Amino acid sequence: MGRNLEPTCKKCRREGKKLFLKGDKCDSNKCPMISRNYPPGVHGPNQRRSRLTVYGAQLRQKQSAKKIYDLNEKQFRNYYEKAYNQQGDTGENLLQLLELRLDNLVYKLGFVKSRRLARQIISHGMFLVNGKKVNIPSYQVKVNDVISIREKYQDKKIFSGLAKRLAKKDLPEWLGVNPDKLSGTLLAIPNKDDLSPIFDIKMIVEFYSR
Repeated sequence: MGRNLEPTCKKCRREGKKLFLKGDKCDSNKCPMISRNYPPGVHGPNQRRSRLTVYGAQLRQKQSAKKIYDLNEKQFRNYYEKAYNQQGDTGENLLQLLELRLDNLVYKLGFVKSRRLARQIISHGMFLVNGKKVNIPSYQVKVNDVISIREKYQDKKIFSGLAKRLAKKDLPEWLGVNPDKLSGTLLAIPNKDDLSPIFDIKMIVEFYSR
């Protein structure tokens, strides 16, 4: 199954919560979750969200996570299988695998305002990890890896005023940033408490464990 190409804001409305997929718009009054907080479809605001079964609730949590990280079912399932086969808590392992994707960290460090845009510019070869070009959005970043913008792309319009934005960025303790060098560093592997996802990782594990 391919990636979900449904309009971005409809994805949030379908899940019934903000998934923060469109950068600044999600924090503004223009967010459709404020003006149209009901499922998309021909019935409009008269629609009611049906009461979910346990399976349905688990499915919704999985769908939310897939949309947040912009993954298709095969990709997401592969992450679950890898998390399951690792030592430790499967849910925490899964969260870490998702969070340590290069595209997610480029977004979280503040280089761009959405994961989808991060995926695009990484694919175009604009980023380095430890000084080497990496154009694979799913690349797993390791502790002390330094993520930076290739010098020839630093004057692109998309990065205009970036040093000031990075200096003001409120980051979790497990991430660090150097505004002057337009770079960021993974300082530690985050745990479940550090991440506080807007989906229920336990329900996702239960979904795949059936």
